[in-house]
Amino acid sequence: MQEQRQYMRTSSEVLVEISHPSIGVVEMKAKDLSEGGVFVYLGNHIAPPVGTVVKARIKRHTGVINQDPVDMQVVHHQSGGMGLMFI
Repeated sequence: MQEQRQYMRTSSEVLVEISHPSIGVVEMKAKDLSEGGVFVYLGNHIAPPVGTVVKARIKRHTGVINQDPVDMQVVHHQSGGMGLMFI
């Protein structure tokens, strides 16, 4: 399979707070943060369908990266997680 990513990924331990009417507000562990998006682990949560737009805040151990939630779109489900793309 050919690599299709446009942005360099950074392996970092962050939390992503996701909100959507179908799931409420949930916090998930994430990896592979890039300028294009992030991969989050679902844990016990059910992923919204591909194409769903959610609000997201990204947090590090030093604090919140983006104070105001940003729109992100679910682009794929894979290996116990989902890919979110900044829109």
